[in-house]
Order: sequence, then C-alpha cells, then structure tokens
Amino acid sequence: MRATLRWAHSDLRTHRGEALFIVLATAGIVASLLLATALFGYATNPWQRVFTQARGAHVWLHTSASADTGGLTGLAGVDSVAGPYPTESVTVASRGARAAVELRATDRQPSVARPLLVSGRWPDAADPDAVVLERRLAQALLAEPGDTLNLPGTARALTVVGVADSAEPRYRPGERPGLAWASPAAVRAPGGQVIGLRLTDPRDTDYAVQRAVTVLGAGTVGEVSTWRQARAEAQGDNRLLGQVLGLFGLGALLAAGLAVHAAIGTRIRGHLRDISVLKAIGFTPGQVVRIFLLQHVAYALLGALAAAALLRGLGARLPGRLGEAVGVWQGLPGHTAALVAVPVAAVLFIGAVTGLAAWRAGRVPSVPVPRPAAPAGGRLSGAARRALGLGLPPALVLGWHKAFPRRSRGAVAIGRLALPLLLIVVAMSAWTTLDRFHSSPERVGMPAALTARADGTLDARETRALLEGSPQVATVYPGVEVAALVPGQTATIALRGLGTTDEPYPHTVAEGRAPSGPDEAVAGRGLLDLLDVRVGDWVRMTVGDQPQILHIVGRSIEPENAGRVISTSLDTLRENDPGLGPTLYQLRLRPGAAPDTVAAELTEAARGHLDVHPVANPADGLSPLRAVAAGLIAVLALIGLIELLTAIGGTVREGERDLPALKAIGLSPRQITAVTVTATGCTTLAATLLATALGLPLAHWLIDAQGTSSGIGAGIARSPSWPVVLLLGTATVLGAVALSALPAHRATRRRLADTLSAIA
Repeated sequence: MRATLRWAHSDLRTHRGEALFIVLATAGIVASLLLATALFGYATNPWQRVFTQARGAHVWLHTSASADTGGLTGLAGVDSVAGPYPTESVTVASRGARAAVELRATDRQPSVARPLLVSGRWPDAADPDAVVLERRLAQALLAEPGDTLNLPGTARALTVVGVADSAEPRYRPGERPGLAWASPAAVRAPGGQVIGLRLTDPRDTDYAVQRAVTVLGAGTVGEVSTWRQARAEAQGDNRLLGQVLGLFGLGALLAAGLAVHAAIGTRIRGHLRDISVLKAIGFTPGQVVRIFLLQHVAYALLGALAAAALLRGLGARLPGRLGEAVGVWQGLPGHTAALVAVPVAAVLFIGAVTGLAAWRAGRVPSVPVPRPAAPAGGRLSGAARRALGLGLPPALVLGWHKAFPRRSRGAVAIGRLALPLLLIVVAMSAWTTLDRFHSSPERVGMPAALTARADGTLDARETRALLEGSPQVATVYPGVEVAALVPGQTATIALRGLGTTDEPYPHTVAEGRAPSGPDEAVAGRGLLDLLDVRVGDWVRMTVGDQPQILHIVGRSIEPENAGRVISTSLDTLRENDPGLGPTLYQLRLRPGAAPDTVAAELTEAARGHLDVHPVANPADGLSPLRAVAAGLIAVLALIGLIELLTAIGGTVREGERDLPALKAIGLSPRQITAVTVTATGCTTLAATLLATALGLPLAHWLIDAQGTSSGIGAGIARSPSWPVVLLLGTATVLGAVALSALPAHRATRRRLADTLSAIA
C-alpha cells in the first residue's frame, strides 16, 4: 500500500494539470445533472402539490349564463362538481400595470378546486368589493392584500384581501385572463358561468368532456380546459431547461469518460517500463490496475462531492429561476436520494471507463518487450511520397502523415476530440436560436409587437384611428379570437381571424403557403397533432351554434396556446357572421420603437378604453438558458482540453520513436518540432470539421424536435453564423498548435541515449 501511495503521489505531481481538469470537469457534469434533476422536480411538483391539496377539477367548462349545468352532477365518471360560478370579464389596473381578469362569484371557499390562500383571507359578505387574486395575476399587477384595483373607464374599485394558488391554467398577458374570486355582490354584470368537474378516473378526461358538451349543448359551451393543459403550462420552460441540462450533462459525462479512458491509455503507453519494474519487484496485475483505478476514481469523487456540496449549500442562492428551482427541490421528499444517486452514478461511470483502460496496465509483461522497429505512422503512403517529390516542406508532409496513419488509432483520437466540440456546436446553436426570438421575432411566429383590445366604448373606426395615429405604429391588423370546439367536442382551440383580404396578416409559414382565398387558413403544429390532420386537409369546428369549415393550406409557427391555433382572415369569419367586428388589433411597430413605451402611450391616449400588451415572447421564460449554455460550454471546453492534452502527449511519445531517424535524414530540431505541431493541428482540424459537419444538423434536429413537442413546430432552429463557426474552429486549431509547441520542442532536445532507451 505504501508503494502504491508513493506511485500515485508521484504521478499526481507529474500530471497536476490533468488531475485539476478531471476534477473540474466532473464537478461541472455532476452540477449539470443535479440542476436538471432539480428543474424536473420543480416543474412537476408545485403544480401537482397544489392540485392535490386543492382537490382540483380535471375539466373546466366556460358556458353561457343560460346553460343548465344541473345534469353534470350525475354524469358517469364525475366524482364531484365545483360551481357553477357566475363570471364577469373586466380589466383592472394597479400601480401602472393592467390585466384582463375573470371575476368568479363564490359566497364561500369551495371544497372542490379550492384556492389555497398564500396570504390574506377569504372575502366575506361585509366586503362586497373584496377579491382574492391568483398568485401569478397578483405578481403581474404588483398587488398584495390591502391594495386597491381600479377598473379603467368606470368608477368601480376592488380591494385585494388575499392571494391564492390555483391549479387552473395560469394567467398569460394578452392571451388568457387572470383569475379573481369575489363575493357575488362584486360580480355586477355576469356574462357567463364556469363549472369544474372532478373525475373518478383522470384518464377518461376526453370522454368526460365529450359527454359534458353533449349534455350542455355545443352552442352553450365557450371554452374547455383540462388538467393536462394546466400541468403542461405549469411545467413549461422549467421542464425544457431540465431536458437541456440533462441532455448536455449526459453528453458531457460520456465525453469525460472517453477523455479519462484516453488519458489513462496514453499514460500507460508512456509508462510501460515503469509498470514492468513494478511487476518485477512484486506488484500483481490487480495492484497495478488498482493504482490507476483508485487514482482517477478519487479525482472523480472529489469533483462530484464538490458539486454536490456547492449545490446543497449555495444552489438556492443562484439568481432567477435556477435558484428558485433548487430551493423548491431541496424541500421535496426525494431530494436527498437524488443528491446522492446522481454523483454516485457519475463516479461509477467514470470508474467503469477507468477500469477498462487500467486493465491494459495489468496485462503489461514484467519483462519489457522491444517495440516494433516500424515507424509509428507506418510506411509513407503514395500521396505522401508524391508530396515530398513535389518539394513540399518535409515537416508538413510528415506531420500530416502522422496525423492520419493507416490504422484506427488516429480515427479514434479524432472522434474523441470531436465529441465535446460537437456538443459545443449544439449549445451555440441553442444560444443562437434563443437570440433569434428576440432579434427577429417576426421569423418565429411573432410579426406583431403589441396586442390591443378595446373595452367596447370605442367603435372599430375610432379604435383604428387612435392606433394608427401613433407615429411608432407601422401597421394595424384588425382581428378577432374565439374559442372553437374541435370535432368530437373533446377540447377547445383558438380560432383567429387576423387581417383582411386587402391587408393580409403576415403569418410565419414553415410549411405550405399563407392563406389567400376564401376559407383558407394556417394552423399551428399543436392543432395538427391534436386533430391528426396535415396541410391540405379540411377541418370542421364549432363556434357556438355555427360550424366553421376551413382548408388548411399551411403550417404556421405558433408560439402561443401550445400551437393549438388556426388562423384565417377576418373576412373569412365574417362570411358566417356578417356582424362580426374586430375585438383585438395586432400592431407592428417601426424599427427602434420600444414596445413597453408605445403600449403605455397608447393606453394613456385611449383614456383607459384600450388594453395594450406586448406580445408574450416564449424566449423570455428561457433566459436562464444563456447562463446554462455558457456553463456547459465551459465544462465541455475543459473536457476538450483534456482530450487535446492527451492527444498531444500521445503524439509526442510516438514522435520519440522517430526522433533518431528524423535526425539521421537531416531534419533540424525546429523541423522535427514542426512535424509534431503539424500532426496535432491536422488532428484538431479534422475533429473540428467533423464536429461542425455533424453538430449543425444534430442541433437543428434536436431544437426542431423540441419545438414540435411543445406545439410551436419545426422551423425555429438557427445555426451560429459562419464567422462565429470559423472563429471557434480557428481558435481551437490555433490553441492546439500553441499547446503542442512547447512539449514538441522539449522532446527534440532529449539526448539520443534517452531516446534509444525509451524505444527499447
């Protein structure tokens, strides 16, 4: 044991840099995997906890005020019912923020789909204007118990007495109104009602919706939402971040394992004499294997423990959503088990890979076997001989020949180095795609910057004149959005009429073409998957009592409503309902205009009769992805550096065998150094080209697959610009050349006796 420890200590002093890189890389990999675990737990648990504690409803039905909901109580599969609650749609303002709100009248805190009070109390009969706000709505309004909410354009005011959590679909500015529970006296002009159904078997949700719509009548149902939609919205960006971290963490773990395997293999080839001496003095093959195995497992264990300790102690202090996710995850029951299991699994994987490489050390004979006399790169190929005959510099030709020998070792080295570079290219593509949502929103389904909704006080002509009167507004597209029942009446989708025949709305079409004729429409990926249709099909939906049949001529990129959107022109919808007028306006702004500033100016000019919101950008919720990508690139760069140092060490050791022959044919030390440097540069260049050629299409596939699964659809992926790709490749090759120059120069200064001893 003493001799083993002395060997390990000596090897550590010789390879301090490599040991440090392995520790840091392992720490980064384990931290990525732990953060991914935290984000998955954070994405699933909060909503599930609220749903369970509140005895949430699996189905919510928004109906007309005249709908008879009594028949739903005895419906097969329905366990209990929440409501019906009369509702009123209003717009409220607080501290300069405005929001569309659904006031829900309830005289007491319900037992089914019960809001969970976070602060404050429940309204009572003594406070006719008291309301409890859903937490996200309260955050958007910067409101807390005791604040007053004004209703623009009226003399009414509401008093916030509480804030609560709910498992219903969350508030989205400009898309979905927020939820406020109020006493019946506060709901002065109910425009409909809402009822929730808690089912005995959640798997029968679609069938229950179909039965409920049949009982109520399709003409009375305005909107249907289910627990699956609410859960997907609640998980949303957090689950995506977890998937990104998990994917890159596993990829980095594989790359680190290969890097450690290569490093040990190279060092074994360089220590054959020392290993033979160890065996000659009594070391068994098992002891030799344990030397390498325990040493590298200790490095990995140190990195894993450091990552787990840092995440345990400082993870909750990370900025933004990552810190919040870690804080919630640390309170979950399975937190401790995951905190132990993930580092242990990473260390075991690295240990398994290390064992495979160290096993070769145990097979080294106790009596050194002379190496073959043939040069490391094999005989010169015909191309190399012709290149020398043409007068090309011998250093370049021999270096190129050494980088691509006629055997598999060179290809394996290129593949190992290409793996971390490939993952870096994928991470850069994710970063570029995220930037595109902000720099070119019109190319990812967001041609308009603002959405304006009138409260009914202004007519369509006055509203449009007011909007077009702003010098910052370039184009105004009138439109309407209604909820439509899909065939089978199992869900609702968003049916939009945007723009007119003379002034069509600029849809972002990824497949097919934009609508140009009567009854033509484009649909999002989520809608196509929901209805199991394709571009070119006709679809029938129901809006109230009226059927609407549309021809899908294209697939548009739809970031909203999980892609369950079908869009046509306002003129097409008016064919079925000539009296239909615009209820919303999509605004394109002039270059350089700030959406928030223009929205505030328009709201002030309309004297509270317009609700103007910036269009929600899905990339806003993915802001932590930038920091994640930067951290992953740093970890992958460390792994790539380990691979590069291993490749340089192997090239230098292989070059020692050719050193006497190269000196004998008259090459100077500078030329011999150039041979090694050229070989390293060629290997790195080949790995960079391979990583770029495979990484760019892989990144497109992964990003578009994620877009398809989220309902946005394929067509959002973007690669880094070619100058950035060239800069990455150039920096990688030049860095490899610079790192190899010093060890290559030192190798040429070795004495001939030392070189011959190493060959023996």
